[in-house]
Amino acid sequence: MYGSTHRVPGPGRYGRLRVQTDDLSPADWLTERRPGHGDFGTVAGVSAPGFPAYARILHPAHLGERPVRWEVVGAAYGRTPAGGTRWHELLGVSRDESYGELSLPGVWDEWPGEGPTPPDVARALVRVLAGHTAAPDRCWYALWDGYGRRDWGAVPRFETPHRDKVLLAGTLADVTSPLSLDPYAELPDLWWPGDRAWCVGGDTDLKSTYVGGPEALVADLLADPGLEAHRVAGTDPLD
Repeated sequence: MYGSTHRVPGPGRYGRLRVQTDDLSPADWLTERRPGHGDFGTVAGVSAPGFPAYARILHPAHLGERPVRWEVVGAAYGRTPAGGTRWHELLGVSRDESYGELSLPGVWDEWPGEGPTPPDVARALVRVLAGHTAAPDRCWYALWDGYGRRDWGAVPRFETPHRDKVLLAGTLADVTSPLSLDPYAELPDLWWPGDRAWCVGGDTDLKSTYVGGPEALVADLLADPGLEAHRVAGTDPLD
């Protein structure tokens, strides 16, 4: 986390995404939660509650610059990842041990990135999501105000479970545009189209991205060769 002296004021645009400073009502549906329906620490809590189906998209590990799927890592340890498998379970170590200097020569040397959706995964998601909304040119995004590169103190925020978010607007194709500002810029934590056909959710502490939507969308996500996806339930825990 960057100290306040290293932070720059939140911009009017985040890449091509427009920062919303007056009307936050497009996010109202995300703040209207009730106990047991989108609780913090659950799939629906990090995405959005009420969808008929959910998918977990695994962030890849790496070997040098090359992405490595969890199924490849798991095979090397004699394990097969499933919807609820956590990274440390795949390695056969405790959660604390998984943050040590672990690797497997020739298989992986960097664990899956924690945080919002990695750019390559986001690009693959866009290709699938675009076919499951009538509003790909009218999308909304949310970015956690706790990422340390920018100071969002003067920008209105809305609340999701345990997180305050800045509201952004743009097209579906704009989601990776913050990388034009900074190759390490965080992509939005939440994405949803104007028709609320689906919702993508991530978080600074997660090695996965979660998508809620119709059954047909989840089926397409699971079938896409550019994604490593598993079906999950809205009440499932996160990793």
